[in-house]
Amino acid sequence: MLKIGIVGLSLVGKTTLFQILTHAHSGKIASGKAETHVGVVKVPDARLDRLAGMFHPQKLVHTSIQYVDTPASVIQLARTGTQSAALKEMDALVHVVRAFEDSAIPAEGGSIDPRRDIESVELELILSDLAVIEKRMERLEKDIKKQKNPALEMERQALEKAKQALESQKPLRELELTSQEELALRGFTFLSLKPMLYVLNLGEKDAARTDAADEFAQEAGLKQRPRTAVTAVCGKIEEELSELSEEEAAEFLASYNLKDSAISRLIRSSYALLGLISFFTVGEDECRAWTIPEGSTALDAAGEIHSDIQRGFIRAEVISYEDLIEVAGSFSEARNRAMLKLEGKEYVVHDAEIVHFRHSG
Repeated sequence: MLKIGIVGLSLVGKTTLFQILTHAHSGKIASGKAETHVGVVKVPDARLDRLAGMFHPQKLVHTSIQYVDTPASVIQLARTGTQSAALKEMDALVHVVRAFEDSAIPAEGGSIDPRRDIESVELELILSDLAVIEKRMERLEKDIKKQKNPALEMERQALEKAKQALESQKPLRELELTSQEELALRGFTFLSLKPMLYVLNLGEKDAARTDAADEFAQEAGLKQRPRTAVTAVCGKIEEELSELSEEEAAEFLASYNLKDSAISRLIRSSYALLGLISFFTVGEDECRAWTIPEGSTALDAAGEIHSDIQRGFIRAEVISYEDLIEVAGSFSEARNRAMLKLEGKEYVVHDAEIVHFRHSG
């Protein structure tokens, strides 16, 4: 399961966002203690829902994402090795950035300045990684003196390259690494290496400004940064939204000229940032979405379902979502129209394709 950590400075709306995503009411998670909260979110997908409406399966399974709400300020977490351990396990980080005015909630640094806050947090992640590298390199030098080992030498070179980047205040996600260097650094789970989704938490008056994230990203130079993305939410409105029924929520969104909820926008942005797509398996027993990296082959996709299917792979029957909708879910009609393709192991699966695997065993 994809794991995403929610981070940020104090009083920026991290827990509000977590509650919105997981539909956890504040009474359930407010204990007065600084503690990590974990919630699993079903990934909404209207395409899968439409397929389920055709096949009427006994079971409908959406993919899920695990969100982790970290306590206190990420600066405090980055400075304490034990508490930042939870962040190291994450596939990506969501950095909630305050962009709302509220005189009742004091702002970090005395004013609302998203760009400054982003740079402050980035610096702490960089310093945290630098401390890990310096500690490891001390030990590594001793080990290299005792024995000549190509793997240790490669690790030293990779760490030295990473150290130079960090010392120039460049996060590791912006560093171009060879496959060998990536392998050498993988075990350290550096925080500044993780893909970062910046989430601007807007005030109510800016809620309808869907372009706010793009504008800010352009102004702050975030557009040019690799492995980052920017989106915007209005925590106050989305909190109200999470309490409503589906029909009421749709009307509420429309009143603010919003097309979809924060959950949908956040998940779409997360998938795009991480280069992930979904494919579907359908039938009367089950309709299910599966998440795979973009560029995955049919053999990779088979392995996502079960190693036995991957091992006994013969062929993949593939049809696009649009084509299956066009023939109202009839595979026989799809065959007649040559819409259903038989593909081999090396076929690259595309987003929203419906795949049926033929396999032995």
